[in-house]
Amino acid sequence: MCGIHATITTSNNSGLSSELKQSLINRGPDHFGQAQRELTAANLDGQLHLYFTSTVLALRGDHVAKQPLEERTNSGSVLCWNGEAWRINRQPVCGNDGEAVFAMLQSPASSSNRGREAHVVDVLRSIEGPFAFVYYDSAASRLYYGRDRLGRRSLLIKPSAKTDAIMLSSIASAPTAGWEEVSSDGIWSINLTTWHGISSELSVQEHVTKHIWLEAGSDDMVSSIGLFNRQLPPSKQELDFGSPSLQILRCKLIESLKPRVLDVPEPPNTISDVDARIAILFSGGLDCTVLARLAHELVPICQGLDLINVAFENPRQVAIEAGQPHLRASDMYEGCPDRATGRKAFAELKYSCPGRYWRFIAVNVPFAEAMDHKAKVLSLIYPHETEMDLSIAFALLSGSLRRPRGSTSARVLLSGLGADELFGGLDVSRIGQRNLGRDDRIMAHWGREVRFPYLDEEFVKFAIGSPVWEKCDFENPFHPAVIDPAKRILRLLADQLGLPIAARQKKKAIQFGSRTAKIESTTGRVRGTAQVTT
Repeated sequence: MCGIHATITTSNNSGLSSELKQSLINRGPDHFGQAQRELTAANLDGQLHLYFTSTVLALRGDHVAKQPLEERTNSGSVLCWNGEAWRINRQPVCGNDGEAVFAMLQSPASSSNRGREAHVVDVLRSIEGPFAFVYYDSAASRLYYGRDRLGRRSLLIKPSAKTDAIMLSSIASAPTAGWEEVSSDGIWSINLTTWHGISSELSVQEHVTKHIWLEAGSDDMVSSIGLFNRQLPPSKQELDFGSPSLQILRCKLIESLKPRVLDVPEPPNTISDVDARIAILFSGGLDCTVLARLAHELVPICQGLDLINVAFENPRQVAIEAGQPHLRASDMYEGCPDRATGRKAFAELKYSCPGRYWRFIAVNVPFAEAMDHKAKVLSLIYPHETEMDLSIAFALLSGSLRRPRGSTSARVLLSGLGADELFGGLDVSRIGQRNLGRDDRIMAHWGREVRFPYLDEEFVKFAIGSPVWEKCDFENPFHPAVIDPAKRILRLLADQLGLPIAARQKKKAIQFGSRTAKIESTTGRVRGTAQVTT
């Protein structure tokens, strides 16, 4: 995980304020670096200035790869990289992935600018994993930027006619107005030799070229990854423990987990006697509990696995419980839906995985503390500004907090996000247009990286390519083992792994499970789509 920032401008101002600089450092506390380039554009009297800033959270390779990555100091190409390239050209990436990507971008290509452009785009298209980047190709005087096709990393853009500049950043600067998320449906580039300035915010489109992910892709493609299987079952099917798809799912999910949980470096400044490098954002629900159980099969037994469970003090719930004097203050948190399911799933994991050190980290957030963080949360989630955005962000921020006591030293967090869309039929076509950029801005703020095993490209391709009857089983709602038809294949896997309670757990959205939903509303009648009031 890193923080990146870049500015194209005719002025001598990078646009990097001290506040924005600190926010980038929060994302990448292991290194801060900057680079600058100047070049002449045909339509300008003076020079065009390029400013690049990167901060690094070192999680790949045996050293801190200092960024921005440069071809030569003070000249040549520059890469600001924020992500994890798990595979390039379908081959696993060993060592530092940013350095591997930069080396491939710099490799020889056709001497013509069109050939050079095709080479760069082909390299970027071949990367599998979550990423956002800004790349200046000095050979062609072209700047490329973008996010992976699922939008798992944040990248914002802000054009400014006032300063004749375009800024790109992992997070918005104050004031936040004018920043927009870079679309994840392609790679974007700017030909700097034809730069003629920005007369208005709309004129930025005159400079930008879009390179689609698949040149021959179908309109039915899901996030340019694969086609959704719409076949009807040939006859009455029943999904059960003997279904071949069950073993395939287990193997595919383990393959997705491997690069995300193995070879994670030991975190600096540990706050526990236990070597815990991986933590799971843990509601006790089906999706995250399955990840925790399979991570146990991969992570060395000498390492612990932390389970982060968040509960909030919600004033409306406090008012309801005020007439029950027998309740203790701690019961307010223990009564949260996610706390109850979390403790049950924690007990299941300890029973089914003897020898593993599991640590259940109960994060209790008082209402006053949540309100103290509100202004910062709103600045991080921008340009998302609804009550639902705020509710989700509160829960995610608290799950990744670096607290002095009772927390985790792990800098890699696992999330079960994506399972509902892939196996529950929840609008899978929008999986690449979700709010992952927002989530990245929130969770990376404390120097943590969240990884999504269900959103691995190969795993997504497998899941959307599987027929519906091998994932859900709505034609047979009454299963002998009392397992719900929604996400039945994942529920069967959980049961097979020794997690019978998690296998039968009902779905509950994070903001309701942790009680952050409409946390400031006294009646709870505020619409989730309403704009947040400051």
